[in-house]
Amino acid sequence: MVEEFLNGAEEAGADTENIILAEKNIRYCKGKFECWLKTPGRCAIHDDMDDLLSRFLESDIAVFACPVYFDNVPAIMKNFIDRLSPVLLPHFEEDEKGEYRHAKRYEKFPKIFVISNAGLPGQKNFEVESLFFRRLARTFHTELIGEIYRGEGEIFRGKDNIMLKPLLGKYKKYLRSAGKEIIESHNLSEKIIKDLEKPILPPSLYIKFGNDEWDRLLDEGRVD
Repeated sequence: MVEEFLNGAEEAGADTENIILAEKNIRYCKGKFECWLKTPGRCAIHDDMDDLLSRFLESDIAVFACPVYFDNVPAIMKNFIDRLSPVLLPHFEEDEKGEYRHAKRYEKFPKIFVISNAGLPGQKNFEVESLFFRRLARTFHTELIGEIYRGEGEIFRGKDNIMLKPLLGKYKKYLRSAGKEIIESHNLSEKIIKDLEKPILPPSLYIKFGNDEWDRLLDEGRVD
């Protein structure tokens, strides 16, 4: 999903980079406020976040891409987000809606876009995650400019399946179109949102396909 979206963004003239957090050394935030008091604007922990923090701030758009783990972002993504705290100031302020947040350290922050999938079918699986990123955009003094949520995530494992290949090919075109739209207008059209949210397979067929696959894997596990 990310690769196709970035391909579309590149077609629209964007410079893109796909950073895999699982390949980075990102330690847990200690919560000691050292990035606000001892080394303002810089984390006292020195690991790959030294580089990632500056890359985040230099971006025009930051795409947060992850699967859903039990209704929310996985721990590795939340850990990365926690370590972004140096970009804020410790001081409190009231926003335009009368809520409170930390003041911003820098004038410019990247706009946020979200891509996520879930193994289960349906869009309800993303309700918590969507709210989380909307709140995160507010916290980081920026704007959530689009979201792509895809149930039936396991379907992508069948990309070489004769029946699934044309269906996935059509969905990939939608992803590329979304990448182009975000660069060209910082927004997704109602048409592309509707296309992206359509089930790729009927839910009943997907559930049968998924459960049959789980049975196969469980049988293989028993043999081992």
